[in-house]
Amino acid sequence: MVYFSQLLNFLQARVRELKKVDHSSHTTTILLVGIPNVGKSALANSLHRIGRISAAEKGKLKHATVSPQPGETKNITGLKIASHPNIYVLDTPGVLPPHILDDEVCTKLALTGTIQDCFAGENELAQCFLSILNRSDEYKKWAQLSNSENERSFADRNIKCSTSSEMGMKRKRQYPTDHTQDFIVHDVRRTLFEVISSFDGNVEDERLIEEEFKAMHAAFQVPLESEHYAQNKIAAKLLNLFRTGRLGHYILDSIPRKL
Repeated sequence: MVYFSQLLNFLQARVRELKKVDHSSHTTTILLVGIPNVGKSALANSLHRIGRISAAEKGKLKHATVSPQPGETKNITGLKIASHPNIYVLDTPGVLPPHILDDEVCTKLALTGTIQDCFAGENELAQCFLSILNRSDEYKKWAQLSNSENERSFADRNIKCSTSSEMGMKRKRQYPTDHTQDFIVHDVRRTLFEVISSFDGNVEDERLIEEEFKAMHAAFQVPLESEHYAQNKIAAKLLNLFRTGRLGHYILDSIPRKL
């Protein structure tokens, strides 16, 4: 929320500077343009909410539709984000080139949720993520999870939350089917670290990804009813945790160095 406030303050300052130059009293409109599913609608909503609160304006808040799936925004939505001077932001549908001929680019777009998974396949995308994870140092940050896990069993694990000084620490209900819960994410991180660290071979070997998928059965608590069904479930859960930042942060393209 702090970053959104800072962005709004920056935009207001820039608009005031521009108005000093052209002495215009017109309303300023900012257009949000970008590829699908990168947070344009969420950004517009946050700026609108903060702007209304800052201006102490009453009335019902408008909002742009937000969805984890690409292509949800189909129309242009205008939201007021500031008064004195008046500033509006226009949330727009995501745009992409009409044709993407590079398979690697297409895979990266699908991996980040910019285009629908069906264009590349969830299993293939999950394998792509694991190959990126295996070559990175991100998994090494989870080493302490493995060490602490040796001291307690999964059945006795507690998730504690502090709601107030009077209530103290409480046990949180655990739902094995909800892979976004902390204890599931904890298990996934620990499992991935242990599989990668114990693998005797090149981390780019496809056998490592196969071992990771097998180990994810227990971490995600996916029943072994059908191998195809289980693998699809694991892939979907893994992609969700990656896209929400629960499995670290990654740069898919190398950053060009300054000349």
